Amino acid sequence: MNIKIRNFKTDDFEDVLCIESESFAEHNPFAYMHFYEMHGDMFLVAEYLDFVVGFIVGYRLNESEGRVFSLAVSEEFQGRGIGGMLLDALFKVFYSNLLKYATLEVRTGNIKARNLYHKMGFIPCWVEKEYYSDGEDGIIMKMKLSSYRFKNLDIFAEKIESISLRDTESFEE
Repeated sequence: MNIKIRNFKTDDFEDVLCIESESFAEHNPFAYMHFYEMHGDMFLVAEYLDFVVGFIVGYRLNESEGRVFSLAVSEEFQGRGIGGMLLDALFKVFYSNLLKYATLEVRTGNIKARNLYHKMGFIPCWVEKEYYSDGEDGIIMKMKLSSYRFKNLDIFAEKIESISLRDTESFEE
């Protein structure tokens, strides 16, 4: 299956909302446009044959940490590694923005997501009681990006190299 990960475009909005409403009980379509406007480089979609089949949204939480706000894959495409591909792509964006950690929260009952996050390197840090509006607890998970094994580093390496060169040039001045 040929999945392409790319930046979100406004034309993708309807597809993202469809996947989001299929995946989550709590639904806020305006949040996605806000994240696009504020953190466009951290809003990515997975595309298959010109159809959006998944998305991930992140943002800079503080000086050293990126937060995964939302990750969802269309039901018919789940279990095919797309969630991992989206996380990998967002980690590259976090890392290229010189962030050291990634965090997220997950429902205690969402075993599939918890397993994916564990496989990607997240560790559970604490439980937030009644985190979700339906009263379910949320697990806060965190990972150190420097310990993550990035996939397909060619384009990513070029971006990191340009950042390193830019930092070196300003240091020498």
